[in-house]
Amino acid sequence: MKLLILGGTQFLGRHLVEAALAKGHDVTIFHRGLTNQNIFSHQVEELLGDRTADLEILRGKQWDAAIDTCGYFPHVVKASADLLLKAVEHYTFVSSISVYDDKYLQSGSDETAAILPLADDSIRIMKPEHYGPLKAACENVVVNTMPEKALIVRPGLLVGPYDPTDRFTYWVRRIARGGEIAAPGTPGRQIQFIDARDVANWILTMAENKQKGFYNVTGPQKYLSMQQFLEQSKAALNADAEFTWIRESVLTAKGIAPWMEMPLWLPDNENASLAFNLQKVFQAGLSVRSVAETVRNTLEWDNTRAQSPMKAGLPEDRETVLLQK
Repeated sequence: MKLLILGGTQFLGRHLVEAALAKGHDVTIFHRGLTNQNIFSHQVEELLGDRTADLEILRGKQWDAAIDTCGYFPHVVKASADLLLKAVEHYTFVSSISVYDDKYLQSGSDETAAILPLADDSIRIMKPEHYGPLKAACENVVVNTMPEKALIVRPGLLVGPYDPTDRFTYWVRRIARGGEIAAPGTPGRQIQFIDARDVANWILTMAENKQKGFYNVTGPQKYLSMQQFLEQSKAALNADAEFTWIRESVLTAKGIAPWMEMPLWLPDNENASLAFNLQKVFQAGLSVRSVAETVRNTLEWDNTRAQSPMKAGLPEDRETVLLQK
């Protein structure tokens, strides 16, 4: 398969390229060259350019499929989709479960759940509150431009090697360090996440088979509680760790920010986004690796990086104070 990837050097995009090359596909990546340039030197066709201004470099070329990993503004996505309409037979747009309107989400919601109002096309600067509405608007652009070719992928929390956010890696590094660890909220609360490598493999299979539609893509297939995740991670790393569960009311009173300061924790009344019904995507062939494998691989990758302060998670001194209190 001749494959075009918009992006292709960071996290999911990087995993997509690696998986596509492993399957013998002919890969072109179009990116700005700002990160990890030449990591696929001589293995792919590399086109350098900014998709906001340099799309002409793609004109006149043909691919079997395109995968858009870096579309955030509808006017930018529309320009790409318009140019590629007749250049590709299949188009995957990587969106997010953030398109759903939390006010209407319930535990067990699926792809039919209400989405946020579409963002105004005039927005040019990304702010956190714009992310979901902008992704929803981008989805709308792709489906309207090429309804017979569009696969809309809505990943949950992507984890594993190359993750630039540190939200999952925080737990892996912290558990590996051992000792007493502050664990958030209710031990039996459901959580969901997915190794980006598993998303990459599934997207490629769907593109090969020219499948279309909307899919929430996260995991695992069976119920996973926060306590199960922490204990499985401890076992996978053979870590000397002990978990102290901190009540949600205490976390809130101490000003601990959900999700970023305490990754994988959302208040109980907001937790539906970590409890989707995933029947559709698993029926469509999604396969996910074990928590233990993802945890071990994440630590192996993290150990190759400079051990600088993490972008997410509780700093050690703040966790110490929380445990003492």
